[in-house]
Amino acid sequence: MSEPITPGAAPAEDAVTALLRAVHDALDLPLPDITDEAEREHRALLISRAAHARIILAGVLEQDHDIAWAAESLDRWIADEPVTYTSWVDKGAPA
Repeated sequence: MSEPITPGAAPAEDAVTALLRAVHDALDLPLPDITDEAEREHRALLISRAAHARIILAGVLEQDHDIAWAAESLDRWIADEPVTYTSWVDKGAPA
């Protein structure tokens, strides 16, 4: 694994918060319905979004990419991959 590049100046707190929010939003998917199809689509979307988040974070940590740009890029990737599967809904059935 390569050594991370230490940035010359500390990033703005707003940019860090935006990047953390983008990573959270990328990974915070609704639970899928109990159908096989919904579970497969959920898994595929989570894998894809996790890969995008890893790419963005590697760029920031290892190549000194701009944090604000990274957050915006991840937000765009997320927007291009919306949730299309049926989400699980608690129907309030007794236990």
